[in-house]
Amino acid sequence: MSNGTPRLVGVVHLPPLPGSPGFPRGPVEPRLGALADRVRVDVATLARAGFDAVVLENFGDSPFVPDRVEPITVAAMTRCAIAAREAAEIPLVINVLRNDALAAMAIAIATGARWIRVNVHVGAAVTDQGLVQGRAHETLRARRAWSGDEPGAPPVGVWADVDVKHAAPLAPRPIGDVAHDTATRGHVEALIVTGAATGAAADPRKVEEVARAVEKDGVPILIGSGATPDRLAALRDAGAHGVIVGSWLRADGHAGGSIDFDRSATFAAAFRRVFD
Repeated sequence: MSNGTPRLVGVVHLPPLPGSPGFPRGPVEPRLGALADRVRVDVATLARAGFDAVVLENFGDSPFVPDRVEPITVAAMTRCAIAAREAAEIPLVINVLRNDALAAMAIAIATGARWIRVNVHVGAAVTDQGLVQGRAHETLRARRAWSGDEPGAPPVGVWADVDVKHAAPLAPRPIGDVAHDTATRGHVEALIVTGAATGAAADPRKVEEVARAVEKDGVPILIGSGATPDRLAALRDAGAHGVIVGSWLRADGHAGGSIDFDRSATFAAAFRRVFD
C-alpha cells in the first residue's frame, strides 16, 4: 500500500495471561516462558506461509478490562512481543483488548512493533464491557512524547476500527461520516471494518460506504473479521485493500488456537491471486 500498510495480516491469539480469570494457578514465569515459545512458533508459521505482518492480541483475557489493563498484562504482552520479534523478520501489530491504546503504544515503542490496533479510537461505543470511549488525543500525544526524535524512524502507526465488532455506537451516525472523522481527525494510518462479532463476515456494502468516504484521504481499509478465501474477491471489489485474518487460520476454524500452517498457506495463496 502507498503508506506502507501491509495487506495480509495474521492474528496470534494469546491464551489467558496472568491476572485474567482463565490463567492457570501456579508459578507464573514457567507458563509465560511456554507461552513465549508458542508465540515464536505461531509467528514463524505465519511468516513462512507468506503473511505481511502479525497482530498480537490478548484474546484469552475475557472478560476484558474496558480501559486500562493491569501492569502484569503489559509485562506479559511485552514478553510475547519480544518473542514474536525474535521469531521472524515480520512486522508486528499490538492490540491490547479491550481498548488500552496507551498500553499498546508503550509495548510497541519498547519492542519495535510497527503499529497498534485500537478498537475505539474516536467517539464512544456501548459494549459488553460497558461504555468504551476513544482517547485519540491521549494516544497520539503519548506517541509523540515517547517516540523520540531519531531521524528517519517512522512513528508507531495507528489502525482504528470503524463501528467495531461486539459493540454499538453510543450515538449512531452514518458509517461514512465516522470513517472520515476517524481518518482525518483521528489521524490514523489505516481503518478496519469488521462484522458484528469475532469471525463474522464484514458486509461489503459497509466496506463500500467507508471506501467512498475516505477515497480522497488515501487511508487504506483492512477487513478485520470473517475473511475467508471465497469472500476475498467481494471484499476487494467493495474497496478493501487488505485483510486481518485470525479464525480461519486455525485447524478448527475457530479463534483462539494455534496457527495451522496448511490453512495459512492456503489463505495466503488465495489472497495473492485476488489482490496481487
